[in-house]
Amino acid sequence: MGFHEFSSPYDWSRIAAYKRTAKAAFGGMIDLSVGSPVDPVPDSVRKALAVAANDPNAYGYPATAGTADLRAAIAEWFSAARDVDLQAIHADVVPTVGSKEGVALMASLLHFGEDDVVVQPKVSYPTYEIGTQLAGAQVLKVDDVADVASWRNVPGVKAVWVNSPCNPTGEVYSAERMAGIVAAAREIGAVVLSDECYALMQWRGATNSADDGPLQSTPCALRSDVCAGSAEGVLVLYSLSKQSNMAGYRTAFIAGDESLIASMSAYRKQIGQIIPGPVQAAMAAGLRDLESVKAQHARYRERLGVLVSALRAYGYCTDMPDGALYVWVRAKSGDCWTDMEQLAKIGIIASPGEFYGAPECLRFSATASDEAIASAAERLAR
Repeated sequence: MGFHEFSSPYDWSRIAAYKRTAKAAFGGMIDLSVGSPVDPVPDSVRKALAVAANDPNAYGYPATAGTADLRAAIAEWFSAARDVDLQAIHADVVPTVGSKEGVALMASLLHFGEDDVVVQPKVSYPTYEIGTQLAGAQVLKVDDVADVASWRNVPGVKAVWVNSPCNPTGEVYSAERMAGIVAAAREIGAVVLSDECYALMQWRGATNSADDGPLQSTPCALRSDVCAGSAEGVLVLYSLSKQSNMAGYRTAFIAGDESLIASMSAYRKQIGQIIPGPVQAAMAAGLRDLESVKAQHARYRERLGVLVSALRAYGYCTDMPDGALYVWVRAKSGDCWTDMEQLAKIGIIASPGEFYGAPECLRFSATASDEAIASAAERLAR
């Protein structure tokens, strides 16, 4: 039957008119919408890519499941950064061509269909819903997936999307709340799909210095106290796009239940969803270079602080997010598009909350340069 049709308000062409207005503003446009990284790729990553440019994994076909070195790097990263022992919980991994395709193909690769229900937060990354629609399955949106009573007794629930830290709100789930989701999903035979792409970008108790101790990670769905020592029925997604500025490299992975990973890997092999060989080497280097991740963490912490203060000065009621790279605010007018129009007049472009299921809100991204963030702050304070 192929992919099913989808519908979504998530269409960046809808802000084209606002960008034209912003470009005409004094000083030009400052784009705080999409969230594309602007900082350099770590030297370690670039060197690894160059060294691997003529490896057998470059001129020959690369492995869908990842090279032995990449798989080892992923396991090392989970141990060092997430307090997770993949071998102990019987988890496997498979690289994905960026996290978005991992999200979009998830329901299809899990063989969900028209009688199956996938639970997700009402306010969330739009591709969760799009991926469910592509599979022909049903979407159930709830206020809070940690409120398991809102979905546990719904017929047909096959999976639950969790996003912590959350895009767009920045909310972070505690280990206890995540454990409750895992336990409830297992009771009904559903899979927990935990999008943890911003796991190392958490801000509770974080400092501005890259030298102040180890990185702090948000709770992982594969951590032993969350998954009860077993990866069964749990899949975690992670990306290097933000932690290592590798969005253009398309480097991400899925880790978790070894039987589910094995099945997805077999299908991914047949449809050619494979990370290029040299990029696999670069990905391994990025995972091992936690010092560069700490430096990027410090950059984003500083930018978010400046942005939050500036948005307050402009009249938004907001605080530092618990995690992720965005400031989520309620529109002053009560409507995201009206606020978008007013912000565009001073050259600032945000993301309309309607894209994420909340038309009364806006999202501002901190993935802009120091100069752009400072300029935006100056304009917002006028």
